[in-house]
Amino acid sequence: MTSTDEDLVARSRGGDVESFNELILRWERPIYALAYRVIGREEDARDVCQETFLRAFRALPGFKGQAKFSSWLYRIALNLCRDWVRRRRRAPLVEVPEGVDPLDLAADREPTESIEDLVSRRELSDAVAEAMAVLPEEQRTAIILKEYHGMTFQEISDLQGCPLSTVKTRLYQGLTVLRRQLEKNGLGSALGRGKNAPVSHEEAKRV
Repeated sequence: MTSTDEDLVARSRGGDVESFNELILRWERPIYALAYRVIGREEDARDVCQETFLRAFRALPGFKGQAKFSSWLYRIALNLCRDWVRRRRRAPLVEVPEGVDPLDLAADREPTESIEDLVSRRELSDAVAEAMAVLPEEQRTAIILKEYHGMTFQEISDLQGCPLSTVKTRLYQGLTVLRRQLEKNGLGSALGRGKNAPVSHEEAKRV
């Protein structure tokens, strides 16, 4: 039977290193994908991912379980991403290595996906990433957490430390700019396509 995060955390706090390694295996891909989407650089995203788990391991004795382990881990990663952006005092850049789509690390492809579909999806991913890069950090992060990591408005509110209404506003405004940027490239309808397509403006305004 698969252990829950809570079980693994409890054993890790008791000195079981293998349990913490299992937590790393469970959450490494989503944390890396989050870092990549926020800062847009593969190497730096890997550094942030590694530092996230290092800090989590060091802080584990003080983790009391008031929040889910995953939420606590996401908060550490987001803080590290913000530090990265502020240190460089510039907007994140999107650098997709040739022949590699790092965004696939967070979501498996459909097994029946054709070559044409794969190429189309990668082109769309690149276009969305470029459009996302122009958004303010708070709006971009809200969209990433909602659309690519499936978080609720309340979870995003807790992570970003802001009211629920602020999260909805950030998401709505971010999607407005994102749609406008994609329309410039003739991809305005892309926001309603695919399992990872961003929510509509109407959905952004609902809980």
